[in-house]
Amino acid sequence: MSSSRVTIRDVAAMAGVSVATVSKVLNDRYGVATNTIERVRAVITELGYESSLVARSLRNHRTNVIGVLVWDIEPYSAEVLKGVARAIKGTGYELVVYAAGGKGAERMGWEHRYLSRLSGTLIDGAVMVTPTVQTAPFAGPVVAVDPHAGAEDVPTVASDNLRGAQLAVEHLLGLGHRRIGLLSRPPRDLESGPQREEGYRSALRAAGITPDPDLVRAGGYDDSALEEAARQLLTVPDRPTAIFAANDVSAITTMEVALSMGLRVPGDLSVIGFDNVPESAMTQPGLTTIEQPLQLMGQRSIEMLVELLAGSEPAETHVRLPTRLVVRGSCAAP
Repeated sequence: MSSSRVTIRDVAAMAGVSVATVSKVLNDRYGVATNTIERVRAVITELGYESSLVARSLRNHRTNVIGVLVWDIEPYSAEVLKGVARAIKGTGYELVVYAAGGKGAERMGWEHRYLSRLSGTLIDGAVMVTPTVQTAPFAGPVVAVDPHAGAEDVPTVASDNLRGAQLAVEHLLGLGHRRIGLLSRPPRDLESGPQREEGYRSALRAAGITPDPDLVRAGGYDDSALEEAARQLLTVPDRPTAIFAANDVSAITTMEVALSMGLRVPGDLSVIGFDNVPESAMTQPGLTTIEQPLQLMGQRSIEMLVELLAGSEPAETHVRLPTRLVVRGSCAAP
């Protein structure tokens, strides 16, 4: 019998008991003999029966499912999800990942749409990864990873973006660069975007350099917009000798654009990124970058959410994790 067609009535018929008895076994209720419980569970295993999440929710007002909401499955979110998957083991919760595939025109406010679809009967709580707004209509607890820059009205997990950007620019300054460009990270309404830009500017000012607005470009949501922003940076008069890209995807794109223009990395242009996604170690040369602990961020978000679902107040509701410089081969003296 196909598991997709198995119902609670099928289990009851095969076990020779009532539907009510099967329901008691499924919900660990009293009033069922031990040998009957064993027989019903054996039939459940044999038939591959699974009660639906909706039915479970209607019975218990809980699904024991946590939702992770992401705009797209890309290197950043994939690393966060690895930490989420590791942390959920042994919690008694199952995991559902909900993504829209990164359709740029619909980006703003995607959390509202996703939570309205998943709330009520599918998930008990949610982790939102890089949300564009900080509030969304949902009855259960919510934790935000890389939160929106607005009021902190939900628990959050982030990295020290300001210090990480300072480390990146300080590394380039230490190599002797003075014309340092910034390829900033969209969307700017995330807390991390302005923090990384401020880290860039503050490191330059600390070195006695006035930030040049001609050396700052905003990366786009899609590949073509990102490539165009990188090309603009590399074609300004007195072009930069180094570029700090505010995420690794932007940095890797910058390296590819530079190569297409006949520029050598790091001979003609130094490039440094932010995130330390696995792809950053696979470029030629390897990408020097700022590591934020993406998997740990995913892990901490689940730990916090499980505490909230248990009715406890986490020791920290706004967690900020340290960043560090990872030196590879994409940066050299100008």
